[in-house]
Amino acid sequence: MVLVELLGSGNAFLPSGRLHSFLAIDKHIVVDCPPTALASLRKAGISPADIDTILITHVHGDHVFGFPFFLLERKYISDREGLKELTVAGSSGVKERLTHLCNLAYPGSLEEILETINWVDVPNLEGWTMERFEVLHEPEVDPHGWMMTNDEGWSMIHSGDSGPFEDLWGRIGRCSFAVVEMGVPEWVNTEYHHKPSDITKLANKYPNTKMVITHTFIDSDYQIITKEVPDFPPNVIHGEDGMEFEINSDGLVL
Repeated sequence: MVLVELLGSGNAFLPSGRLHSFLAIDKHIVVDCPPTALASLRKAGISPADIDTILITHVHGDHVFGFPFFLLERKYISDREGLKELTVAGSSGVKERLTHLCNLAYPGSLEEILETINWVDVPNLEGWTMERFEVLHEPEVDPHGWMMTNDEGWSMIHSGDSGPFEDLWGRIGRCSFAVVEMGVPEWVNTEYHHKPSDITKLANKYPNTKMVITHTFIDSDYQIITKEVPDFPPNVIHGEDGMEFEINSDGLVL
């Protein structure tokens, strides 16, 4: 059984009632490290020291600017002896960008812990075969998604921030479980994010894939832009912070 926790579901603008988009798998793998990462982990009762792998999708601020605080917490609170290994997986520029970010945030404080990190392109994780693939987003931030195939034969995917395109959608169609961003309302003119109509088309094309929407613009508490959730097909769940999903050995979402 695999446990997937949606620790945050909001886009860069933090719709009401939401923290930044943030995902945990079996309480030790996370996707990205947003500004609200520590708050999300605290709320879920997960120690930063128990995170052994961070999968980076891209280096926009709402996806990685929590990294210095995450390391600072490990160094001074949850892993003072430096006994827990940490792997950060991402494109060739991730190490440089995150190291620079840490040096800006806490000069002189994080150099030692940065040197202990295992920086990799794709991690070697027990029980999984991992694949990082390019997606349709602003090229300056080297955007990627993650496809994860479990040793029991089923796959799940995290789209990262991406607009709709054939390769991503085809991968989603091969997965039991997909976490897909829907960062903008219908009226925003961009090819770099999914809109509600895109999600509807995607879900109708692949009705056997359970899809959870993250990085949403829709408010959960009080209204800033809108609280109205579109009428999606039945295989779509519009994510909320704190949602949990269990996936069994057959890839079925319980």
